[in-house]
Amino acid sequence: MPEVTDQPPEQPSPAQPRPNPIVDAPATVEACAEDFASGASVRAQMFKQQARQR
Repeated sequence: MPEVTDQPPEQPSPAQPRPNPIVDAPATVEACAEDFASGASVRAQMFKQQARQR
């Protein structure tokens, strides 16, 4: 059996959570409108799939 020498990457400890860029970013009307607009194709596809199931 070959010897394994690669060490797994060190995981962050639960006591030191990683920063969350979503929480750190301020919520602005412009950012929310941009986010909503970027999801238009996803919502359209979802509505098509739901219509086929009915």
